[in-house]
Amino acid sequence: MNDSNSQSTFTPREIVSELDRYIISQSKAKRAVAIALRNRWRRQRVPEPLRDEIYPKNIIMIGPTGVGKTEIARRLSNLAQAPFVKVEASKFTEVGYVGRDVEAIIRDLTELSVQMVRDEEESKVQARAQEMAEERLLDLLLPQPAATHSGFELPRDDEEATARAAAQAKAQADSHDSTREKLRTMLREGKLDDRYVELEVKDSMFPMIEVFSSSGIEDIHIKDMLGNLPGMKSKTKNRKMKVPEAFEQLAAEESDKLVDMDNINLEARKRAEESGIVFIDELDKIAGRQSSSQGPDVSREGVQRDLLPLIEGSTVHTKYGPVRTDHVLFIAAGAFHVAKPSDLIPEMQGRFPIRVELNALGKDEFVRILTEPDNALIKQYEALMHTEGLDLKFTDDAIEEIARIAAQVNQSTENIGARRLYTILETLLDDISFRAPEMTEQEVSITGKKVNEELKDILESEDLSRYIL
Repeated sequence: MNDSNSQSTFTPREIVSELDRYIISQSKAKRAVAIALRNRWRRQRVPEPLRDEIYPKNIIMIGPTGVGKTEIARRLSNLAQAPFVKVEASKFTEVGYVGRDVEAIIRDLTELSVQMVRDEEESKVQARAQEMAEERLLDLLLPQPAATHSGFELPRDDEEATARAAAQAKAQADSHDSTREKLRTMLREGKLDDRYVELEVKDSMFPMIEVFSSSGIEDIHIKDMLGNLPGMKSKTKNRKMKVPEAFEQLAAEESDKLVDMDNINLEARKRAEESGIVFIDELDKIAGRQSSSQGPDVSREGVQRDLLPLIEGSTVHTKYGPVRTDHVLFIAAGAFHVAKPSDLIPEMQGRFPIRVELNALGKDEFVRILTEPDNALIKQYEALMHTEGLDLKFTDDAIEEIARIAAQVNQSTENIGARRLYTILETLLDDISFRAPEMTEQEVSITGKKVNEELKDILESEDLSRYIL
């Protein structure tokens, strides 16, 4: 993990402050992940013999759905500029059963890391790639003039004729260069955007298949399997496309030539190992332990045992090379309504030493969620309607009423946390969203009274409330 990463400059207090911009409440969970992230920075500054002995302290976040567990982990990875993958524990099965094996988690993490590093490297060479793409595009728009031949060979001593031919060639080249510069100006000003050019592109119509390997099920392009065989070279085809599309295609090709994929793969593996974050959701779904030898409970414990080597530290073979998981940070989450963390197998419990409980959200938290974060729901809906020329405004009493209804429905039906706000706002704004194109340049104010009028019938019917809200 490079010191240039943004996480090297963030203190735990600053990390919590950044998380506060998007996530309301849950201070204990924020503190836990902030300390875990800072410990990575601290570990990089520990002398080498001891550095490898310091392992990340994995975290279990316990709380009902919709309280911010996933969002905390996702925002943390953005702050750290780290490879991040979210998986659901219930989607995996014990080895020997049909389904994805747990090592696919690390392969996915490595794939994301490669893409992340590649994007960074391509951004560094973007300007150079665009310059080269521009030159190639100008070659397509204005091919080099063919050499002229007089039809007979000039005598060697005919200096005058030779001079005339050289002058003619120079004039032709100057004219070509002048025309090329004019085309360059027109290209940069967008005056050639409607013109078509013919471009030779690689034929990428190779299907992807799943293969069973020693490292589990992998998605592999047939091209990767057969590309080195005789007669299986990459095919190309000519395509007609508009100038902007051709420019993007040429820039991508030039960028591929400028980046070193071997170095990218090496750096990506290192980044996945040193700063990767894996978020395992629904851990409680595999926590049940039964003595029965049949049924899904055997598979539950089997998934735990399969996950254990990854969390303890093992080497996973990927198509980019071996990846060690010793220093990958694992953050698990679950509601744990029925099962408890103590229902996990003892080895798994020991690998998650930090456990934080997230609080259920009530009316006061919903009011803050609707208005305070940088991506607050009210701001999102106002921005969406603004694209239609509609000035949508929510009064304070409307926001209070929406929050009250969300808390009430969560209490009377299933508690889905802040996600209830989505269902209520979509139901409330259904008619406005539908008619917005015909309501251009109008101001619409959502008041507490309007909220009650729109949702009154649904709230009075428990059946309707269950299905709609």
